[in-house]
Amino acid sequence: MDADRTSYDAIVVGAGHNGLTAAGYLAKSGLSVLVLERRAIVGGAAVTEEVAPGCRVSSCSYIASMLTPQVIRDLNLARHGLKMLASDPALSIVAGDGTALRLWADPHRTASELARFSAKDGETYLRVDAELRRLARYLQPFFLEPPPHINATGMARIRELWRMARRFWGITGPEATALLQFMTGSLAEFLNRHFESNEAKRLFLANNVYGKHGGPYDAGSTLGLLFHLLAGGDHDAQGFSGHVIGGMGGITQAMAASVRALGGTILTEAPVQRIRIANGRAVGVTLADGRMFAAPLVLSNADPKATFLGMIDPAHLDESFRADVAAIRMDGPAAKLNLVLDAPPAFPGLPANATPGERAMLTLVGDMESAQRCYDQAKFGDIPDELWIDCVVPSLVDDTLCPPNRTMMTCFIQYVPYRLREGDWDTRREAFGDQLVAQLDRAIPGFAKSIVARKVLTPLDLERVYGLTEGNIFHGDLGLGQLFFMRPLAAWSRYETPIKGLYLCGAGAHPGGGVTGAPGRNAAMVVLQDRGR
Repeated sequence: MDADRTSYDAIVVGAGHNGLTAAGYLAKSGLSVLVLERRAIVGGAAVTEEVAPGCRVSSCSYIASMLTPQVIRDLNLARHGLKMLASDPALSIVAGDGTALRLWADPHRTASELARFSAKDGETYLRVDAELRRLARYLQPFFLEPPPHINATGMARIRELWRMARRFWGITGPEATALLQFMTGSLAEFLNRHFESNEAKRLFLANNVYGKHGGPYDAGSTLGLLFHLLAGGDHDAQGFSGHVIGGMGGITQAMAASVRALGGTILTEAPVQRIRIANGRAVGVTLADGRMFAAPLVLSNADPKATFLGMIDPAHLDESFRADVAAIRMDGPAAKLNLVLDAPPAFPGLPANATPGERAMLTLVGDMESAQRCYDQAKFGDIPDELWIDCVVPSLVDDTLCPPNRTMMTCFIQYVPYRLREGDWDTRREAFGDQLVAQLDRAIPGFAKSIVARKVLTPLDLERVYGLTEGNIFHGDLGLGQLFFMRPLAAWSRYETPIKGLYLCGAGAHPGGGVTGAPGRNAAMVVLQDRGR
C-alpha cells in the first residue's frame, strides 16, 4: 500500500466475508478499493483463532454450507488456497434406541436409517426431500440478484413483474401452496403432518436454521428446511455442507488474497468512526485514530444498526428512518463454546467402524416440545435448563488445526438471551460455560475430564469482539418480516441507502446471513450498474 494514499474509488467498511467479496468484485472491475477492518485480522465472524497456543478452531461460523459457487469461481478462491471437504453426514443425533441417526448427502441412505424406526417415514422422507429440493430451486435465483423492487414504477415495474414471473414460470398450484406454507407455517405442523416417528421429527428439527428466533411451533420456522437446500460449495451442490481446511478463516484468507491480487488494499486495526457525508453524498470515512480516507463510494459490511445508528451523524438521516432501523429485530439468540481436548470425544451411538467424518458431528437436541420450551425461556431473558448444542470436531478431518495430542471441538448453542432477566453476561459467562460442559458430560462419556482449555462466547461477546450488534450472527433476524424486499427495510432493500454513494453489502441486506458471499456480490453488482459498468 502507498502509505500516503488517502483517496480511492471505493471504500469497504469491514473485512468480513461479504465485505471482502464486494471488494473483490469492485477491484476486478478496475476500481481502486480500500477495505478497512477494525480487528487485527480479517474475516469478521468467519475466522480461525487460537483457543490455546497452537490450537485453532473456527471461532464463530464453523461449517461452510452455502458459500456461493459463483463467488468461489469469480474470485478464484481455490487458487488462493480455499479447500473444502464435504461433511457427510451433515449432522448426527442420538436416537431413542441409543444409536446414531444421521443425515446423509444420499437421501436413500438417510431414508434407510429412518426406516429403522418407521418404514412409512423412510418412504415419506424420499418424497419430502424431493419436494423440498424442487421448492428450493425456485428460490435459488433470488440468491444472486436484488430482491423484488416493490416501489418500481412505469416500465421498471413491468420489468420487475416479468422478472418475478420468469422465476416462477412453471410452478404448479400445489407447489405454490407448499411454498407459501413453508414461508408462513410452523415446523411442528409440517413434521406432524408428514412423519410419525419422533426420530424423523428430531432429525428435521436438528437441520433447521441455527441462530434464528423462534421455536418449532412458531410461524415461519419451516423456512430453514429450504434455506439449507440452496446450492453451495465448489460443485454447486444443493444442500452442500463442508469442513474448510484451516477453519472458516480459510475462506476469508482466500478472499483477502484475491482482493490483494486484484489490486485492492486492506487495512487492519482501522476501525471506522464516521462515514463522512457532504451534500447528501458519502465522500469517505474517518477512523477512530483521526485518519481520513476519501471515496465517492462507501460500502458498509457492518450491520444496519451499526452503520446507520453508529457511523452516521444523525443530522444526515430522517428521524423516522433511524427509528425503523432501531426497530430491526436482532437480540441474537446464540452463543459459542470452543474447546481444546486431550482426546477425541466418544460420541455415543456410532458404529465401531465410523469414519473420522462420522465421528466429527453430533447435535444434542431434544424433541420439538423441549426445543420450544428452550426458546420460550430464552425469549424472556432466562438461560434454559437444557440447551440445544451442535458439536463439531473439525480436527478429526483437518490435522492443521492442532498438534496430534490435541483435539479441537466447537459448539454452537441456542437458544440463549442477549438480555438476561437476572444478572449480566460478564458475571454469568463462566457459570454458563460450566452448565454447557455438564450437559455435554451427561451425553458424552468422560467428556469433562478431557478438557484442556475452553473459551465461552456469549451473545455479548459476539457483539464486543466481532462487532455483531446485539450478538446477532445474521445482522438481523431471518424472520419473514425481515427477508427479501423487507431486508433491512422495505423502502431500502436493494443495497442502496438514503445517502447517495453509500451501500450496504453485509448480511443485513438480502439474502441475509450465513457465509454465502451473496450480499457482498449483489451489492457490488448494484454499485457497478449504478456506475454504468
